[in-house]
Amino acid sequence: MKRILGLMVMLLPMAALAQSAFNGTWKIDYNQFQLDRKPVMVELKDGMFTCSTCDPKISVKADGTDQKLTNDPGADTARVTVVDPHTAELIEKKDGKTVMRVVATASDDGKTLERKTEMTAVDGTKSSYTTILSRNGEADTTAHLSSGSWTPEKTKSAKEMTLQYAVASDGITFKGNDGEAYNVKFDGKDYPFQGMAGTTKVAVKKIDDRTIEETYKSAEGDVVFVAHISVSPDGKTLTQVGHDAHTGRSDTFVATKEGSEEAEK
Repeated sequence: MKRILGLMVMLLPMAALAQSAFNGTWKIDYNQFQLDRKPVMVELKDGMFTCSTCDPKISVKADGTDQKLTNDPGADTARVTVVDPHTAELIEKKDGKTVMRVVATASDDGKTLERKTEMTAVDGTKSSYTTILSRNGEADTTAHLSSGSWTPEKTKSAKEMTLQYAVASDGITFKGNDGEAYNVKFDGKDYPFQGMAGTTKVAVKKIDDRTIEETYKSAEGDVVFVAHISVSPDGKTLTQVGHDAHTGRSDTFVATKEGSEEAEK
């Protein structure tokens, strides 16, 4: 009897792991991506590039050379290049390595902006996505066509983005195919986070069996991003509502559990 009870105790963490609604691989459905519609404000004019809604704000010369950034934990230089009257490129680097590249192209009528963004994680993993924005008001005819106030409309990824979760009795492990990963306990403490430069810590709080809250922080302990993640009662979809602590922007995405589609057939 003691041997059986001992075996049962040993199997408890494994049983908890098998029963968690989070466990498995989730594929993001970009058709259900809800972008915050707060305007994005950028200006490329008179040899200067300014993004007043970026975090932190960017204001550098647009001469195609690396310009020093002093208040961004994720990047120390920014380079803005005017490609043509419709297109401009922004490259941010950290310690000489590119961490983000954005190519913004305005439509011929100047009413739509396509922003192709490529991110490079600390481990070298690259991910890219495209955002379509619509212009608010009239274009400044004295500025580059990518300048203005823009409302985000939709986004899509160049590749299928996946999330993997594994829950133990006292913590959770996460890995994304964009280079993000963590292995934490549900104790409210900060743990190492692997992802983009500038965000190095994460604390995860278990709200209930289907809900967790992630709090991402900089090396200095400054809260950067908070995500509220929940799994639907049927266990087929995962929804994340993410809030940028600095800009106040909130985006929502839905992911479908891998294998749930086959199970319905």
